[in-house]
Amino acid sequence: MQENKKQLGLWTSTSLVVGNMIGAGVFMMPATLASFGGISLVGWICASIGAFLLSKVFANLSKLLPAADGGPYAYSQKGLGDFAGFLVAWCYLVSVWCTNAAITVSFISALSTFIPALATNSLLAAFTGLATIWFLTWINSLGILTSGILQLITTILKIVPIILIGIVGLFYIHWNNFLPFNTSGTSNIAAITATTTLTFFAFLGIECATIPSGSVANSAATVAKATTLGTLIATIVYILSTVSIMGMIPATQLKTSVTPFADAAIMIWGQGAQYWVSAGVAIAAFGALNGYILIQGQLPAAIANDKLFPSLFARKNSKGVPALGIVISSLFVSVFMAMNYTKGLVAQFQFLILLTTSTIIIPYVFCTASFIILKFKNNFNSNLALIGTILLASLTFVFCIWIMLGLGQETVFWGFFLTLFSVPIYVFAIIKRDKKLTN
Repeated sequence: MQENKKQLGLWTSTSLVVGNMIGAGVFMMPATLASFGGISLVGWICASIGAFLLSKVFANLSKLLPAADGGPYAYSQKGLGDFAGFLVAWCYLVSVWCTNAAITVSFISALSTFIPALATNSLLAAFTGLATIWFLTWINSLGILTSGILQLITTILKIVPIILIGIVGLFYIHWNNFLPFNTSGTSNIAAITATTTLTFFAFLGIECATIPSGSVANSAATVAKATTLGTLIATIVYILSTVSIMGMIPATQLKTSVTPFADAAIMIWGQGAQYWVSAGVAIAAFGALNGYILIQGQLPAAIANDKLFPSLFARKNSKGVPALGIVISSLFVSVFMAMNYTKGLVAQFQFLILLTTSTIIIPYVFCTASFIILKFKNNFNSNLALIGTILLASLTFVFCIWIMLGLGQETVFWGFFLTLFSVPIYVFAIIKRDKKLTN
């Protein structure tokens, strides 16, 4: 389809989904899963099924509420009310800030292959990270189409090395590397739950096309297609590359590897391959950071438009971008990123990331509840449509609860604590909004 001059089309929207899903983390996933054995492939399949269920929920929501800026926030607010919408937005925004900090660190780590000083000089690494954050902040202030074009280019570039290794690696597989099937030391159910939880986080970003819906051409159809297509592309890339790498490299070697994709590339093409794989990791991180910086401006703008956040987050520049909101968010990202390069605060940074891992599931649960509520407010064409809606919502809800159980008690506890921390902020926003309405 053709894109309007200043709007995102199908392919740029799809690249926002794929680009934000496929970050630098996927390059370490085979090593993370190696200690579980071949059973981790079952985890990938389960996570993929859950991702497709969620993609269908978001695709349906985008049709029910076309051009609803804010994605998960807008859907939760329409279905469950202001408070639910605010909780979802808060959880999502904090998660994006911390995610962007972690992505920046991954980007610097990948660049250290070409600039070794970045691995030893914390000041240089922190400066490079800050320069990257603020360069992409500037790019995103130039207009959403500029951001979308950059996202499309980086998505294509990052997928190429992953797919190449995935396809060519199939010819280097030793099937005995998948045996014994379960090496985790736990039951099959426990191993599948653990690997599903781990691999599902590679799919975070399913909802990204829904957040700037108001800036998407023919949003009702485009966002739904982009969400489903993006999830399909990411699933193929993930499973293909994981099967190849786990089949190529013995588990005992793979689980201690810090560069599994580079190790696999060296086995196929020789020592020089590590450089273009490292370039792929850098591009993956750069593209994901660009996509999430776009999101960190669009989401608070949507909340501010509903008078649930300071109005300055809704102010737009001459390009129609909530630039001030992006800048404020980038300030938080910069602080979190810099913490990683301050020895005394590394533990706090890691703990902050742990706190936010469970908060991203909360928007998914709330959106699933909103989906079924909004569907029931509309007339069903047939009993089959009614059954399909109930089945989709029920399966998605069960999957999200399963993921939360897989996260572990401590992570879930602190995630809910972080969520409750937003309550006084919401109360203050409501009081301020009501005062304005009565004046």
